[in-house]
Amino acid sequence: MSVAEALFIDVEVDAEVAADPELAAKLTEVCPVDIYAVSDQGTLEIVERNLDECVLCWLCIEASPQGTVRVIKLYDEGAVLHS
Repeated sequence: MSVAEALFIDVEVDAEVAADPELAAKLTEVCPVDIYAVSDQGTLEIVERNLDECVLCWLCIEASPQGTVRVIKLYDEGAVLHS
């Protein structure tokens, strides 16, 4: 079984948000389980090894423009949490 097959959560972030250094820093700051990181170029990276730590707190969704960050519950028929 690959790591992707063992995950319960996936995260999608719109390209515009990921490319915005201010939003990248904000998402990195609010996530209590370090799913997000800022690259050397100031863009957002998703830390895949931490995805299974997601506690569905909604902080990343609330910290981003409406509809630009989606948390997907892979165990719940792909239910999507978004604003």
